[in-house]
Amino acid sequence: MFRSGKTYRSRRSARVLAGALLALAVPVAGVAAAAPASSAAGPGEVDAQERLVAEISEAVAEAKRIQDARTDGPQARSAEPGGPASDDVDETLDDAVAAVVADGALGATARVEAPGVRWAGAAGLRELGGDNRATTHDRFRVASNTKTMVATLAMQEVERGTWTLDTTVEDVLPGVLPTEVGSVVTVEQLMSHRSGAPSLHIQQMILDRVADPESWEDFADAFEQRYTIDDHLTTIDATPWEFEPGTGGNYSNAGYVLLGLMLEEETGWPLDTLLKWRVFLPAGMWHADYPTEPGVRGPFMVGAAYFGEGAWESLDEWDPTMFAGAGAATATTRDLNRLNEALFSGRLVSPETAEDMLTPRGPLFGGAIEYGLGVYRVPDPCNDGEYLYGHDGGALGTVSINWSSPDGERQITLGVNARDYSGSETPLYDLDELLTPMLLATC
Repeated sequence: MFRSGKTYRSRRSARVLAGALLALAVPVAGVAAAAPASSAAGPGEVDAQERLVAEISEAVAEAKRIQDARTDGPQARSAEPGGPASDDVDETLDDAVAAVVADGALGATARVEAPGVRWAGAAGLRELGGDNRATTHDRFRVASNTKTMVATLAMQEVERGTWTLDTTVEDVLPGVLPTEVGSVVTVEQLMSHRSGAPSLHIQQMILDRVADPESWEDFADAFEQRYTIDDHLTTIDATPWEFEPGTGGNYSNAGYVLLGLMLEEETGWPLDTLLKWRVFLPAGMWHADYPTEPGVRGPFMVGAAYFGEGAWESLDEWDPTMFAGAGAATATTRDLNRLNEALFSGRLVSPETAEDMLTPRGPLFGGAIEYGLGVYRVPDPCNDGEYLYGHDGGALGTVSINWSSPDGERQITLGVNARDYSGSETPLYDLDELLTPMLLATC
């Protein structure tokens, strides 16, 4: 695989990137339905998102088909740890993570934890143009997995009695939104994406700073700029609410930016401090962070965008203030596993509150996912009628998935630092090559 670190600073790559911004910090499982057409978009960016959605859906369905065959046929896998069919699980998963990189991903790191299975593997490179190998302890940008963390903080406030699910934006941040909106939009609606808040304010905020939408240099400069909370609020205020609060569902980064600001106002502490002391440390997420400055520290899988014909762009200087509470966090696969385990087992909030967070409030993206409070669910391929819960993250150069059974006993987490925006009919890599065997390993 060609990995020279070559850049592709052309008009085509700038147009493709403009369209790709429509997918920024949107969950992979729903981005195809969320991304409207853009006059600045190139031919590949929406196809890239649709392909990822299809891969995730197919991975779950394929795991279900294989598990059904195992259960009903003569090759059924032993459920006992160390049984004959479980002896080769590690080898299968090692091959799977290597295959994703062999296909074309820059690097991948993944983890499976389930009864009888404790596996972690990595392959490929940490960074475009570098020679450091990806490892199981590398951090990466987890994008919208941040929403689970912020929703946990919000539910802690509910448990403390400072908020209820019906607390409004106006109650905490008087005057931040027009009264007719702020007085009716609730904490519950913000967490469940049922407030009607604008879907694409982050993308618009960035594009507003790009003088020439066909200039890669303009985009690169916009990525490295600071975005204050006032910048976010100005763009949110300038964008119409998409529906009357509580009457529908649309995935909104704006809602979680507002939640983050409400938490800071209510507690008097910045969001990075709140996450450190009330989520990361109690959950044992020793390497998780909520950065407020650009750049990376320590072992880190840096995102990369692929534009075809061997052309890549490193995304190492993004300023995390562009995401704020919607998706700025970084973590390792172990950190994300521990987040779900601590949340679902009642260590970060009470078991009753955790169950409330897992309860869907309604479908998003035309029914592609059922979203609760900072958490969504997908069918559990191992158990009919049951679900895996968690989130995913789709940054411009990184894909991440973090799903668990509701008791936190069966967990899968992965991060891949490559996104394909080439528009090719043949994908750079197939995510289901890794995701399907990871799901099966938990059965």
